[in-house]
Amino acid sequence: MKRKLLLSLFLSALLCSGQAQNENYEKRVVFPQGATLEQKVEMAARLVPTPQQLAWQRLELTAFLHFGINTFTGREWGDGKEDPALFNPTELDAEQWVRELKEAGFKMVLLTAKHHDGFCLWPTKTTTHSVASSPWKEGKGDVVGDLRRACDKYDMRFGVYLSPWDRNAACYGDSPKYNEFFIEQLTELLTNYGEVDEVWFDGANGEGPNGKKQVYDWDTTLATIHRLQPHAVTAIMGDDVRWVGNERGLGRETEWSATVLMPEAYAGAKAENERQGIQATSKDLGSRAMIEKATEMFWYPSEVDVSIRPGWFYHQEEDSKVKSLKQLTDIYFQSVGYNSVLLLNIPPDRRGLINEADVNRLKEFAAYRKRAFANDQVKKGTRLWKAVSGDTHTYSLRSKSEINVVLLQEDITKGQRVESFEVEALTSDGWKTIAKGTTIGYKRMLRFDPVKASKLRVKINDCRLTANISRVAAYYAPPLIDQVESDAWRNDAERKNWKQLSTAPFTIDLGKEASLKGFVYAPARAEAKPTMAFRYKIYGSMDGTKWTEIPTHGEFSNIMHNPLPQIVSFDKPLKARYIKLDATTPTDEPAGVELDEFGLFIQK
Repeated sequence: MKRKLLLSLFLSALLCSGQAQNENYEKRVVFPQGATLEQKVEMAARLVPTPQQLAWQRLELTAFLHFGINTFTGREWGDGKEDPALFNPTELDAEQWVRELKEAGFKMVLLTAKHHDGFCLWPTKTTTHSVASSPWKEGKGDVVGDLRRACDKYDMRFGVYLSPWDRNAACYGDSPKYNEFFIEQLTELLTNYGEVDEVWFDGANGEGPNGKKQVYDWDTTLATIHRLQPHAVTAIMGDDVRWVGNERGLGRETEWSATVLMPEAYAGAKAENERQGIQATSKDLGSRAMIEKATEMFWYPSEVDVSIRPGWFYHQEEDSKVKSLKQLTDIYFQSVGYNSVLLLNIPPDRRGLINEADVNRLKEFAAYRKRAFANDQVKKGTRLWKAVSGDTHTYSLRSKSEINVVLLQEDITKGQRVESFEVEALTSDGWKTIAKGTTIGYKRMLRFDPVKASKLRVKINDCRLTANISRVAAYYAPPLIDQVESDAWRNDAERKNWKQLSTAPFTIDLGKEASLKGFVYAPARAEAKPTMAFRYKIYGSMDGTKWTEIPTHGEFSNIMHNPLPQIVSFDKPLKARYIKLDATTPTDEPAGVELDEFGLFIQK
């Protein structure tokens, strides 16, 4: 008992000493063994970003450019067997990419320098599967270099995505050899193209030609980045930027940048996160309940990635499916407005240009934001307010103010501390609660029905130590009505006579012979589920006994993260009355496909 008392006194003295000196913990804090919940919470309140992380969070809007061999094959994931001769953009103009993005308010551009197919957009010395083997610019082109120069011209930050999964590299699966190969590619990108602001890795992984699953050397990878580009943030499989957990553009209403989730690239991360029962998709990553179980915490802010189109690479058939202004605006409020950075994918087309459909939507998006945030109605809203739990602060609004958005910010250089708050407006009928929330962080935006008010009152219900509210603002954002067509997927076939014969494999009788041009698989409610199809073979039959396999790519690429309708076109029409889709799940179990998830395209 005496030893426990002495330990508690020691920890209290240590924490008090830190408090007196205003000590902060940059990026990571390890709790002393035996620390109480309150002591842990105080330390968590002093967890702050590195200068690089702070600069990254202030960007708010960043752009992804998915471009490569998939642009010319129509696929989302290539298999590494593509002929480099397919890559031949006729009008590639990286300056057009950056100029349009800059005008739309984006602050950084990330390029898929190499996707899973292994095709490199720079003339690498590591493989012939690159632009150097393509007819584009007679093999002398360099997309990465073109983008770097365009970013310099327009003062845009520059980042690269290098897929760890490489379906072309013969050494993939021979872990030591492939890790050397990967580090060599990474070194080329980090030494030949000036300053790199963000290096983006996903955790894509698979088996190599030798049948063995590749084991990545993340320690050496991160050390290489820190040595060659010390100012860069490392994302997703790095330790600076965290994936929000979905590819739909949806952040959390409660979003902690100070989180108990250990970066996956760290040794022991899997076991530690499993011990706490958390993963990237978990709803709670930083509450007191989570801190109580944690042994350490990380400043690990959220990045929300989503594509402006259904797919990540350009597909001509999606020109009419670019997200509407309302959809993009909702995504903005649910990412930037939820204490995250928005990474919006805008894929260049086969010409090598951002397509007119995307450009027009980006212009509308920029114009709307400019209009919505032009007039802050709060007076003196940028004065720092230091608040403890239960404190309120009243702000005067400009004359005849009508508002439907409130914006709040913390000074995160002193940590993220607000746990819950509410906002009231003084109307002609008195004070009225218009918004409530939990976390604030770098930026929190709340939307509500328009209200005419003369004052705002903000109450901090709960916080850690002293909250540092650096900004309170209020705006009127014009309401938007979505004019886009229903998301229902196309199906040319008459379904009333269809009869499902089995679920796994999915087999149907069409009721009559038809000439088939292709099919669509659309997971119900656009929801990823354990039984969804991933790899497949599709067959046609006239009698339900003799089956003919229809040649396809055989993979619904990225469907587990982006469960949207997948359209597959056949090389030539096939006459059939019976169709069989023999599919497996991402975990190689038999997939369960339902009748209302399947459609056909008929040659008439």
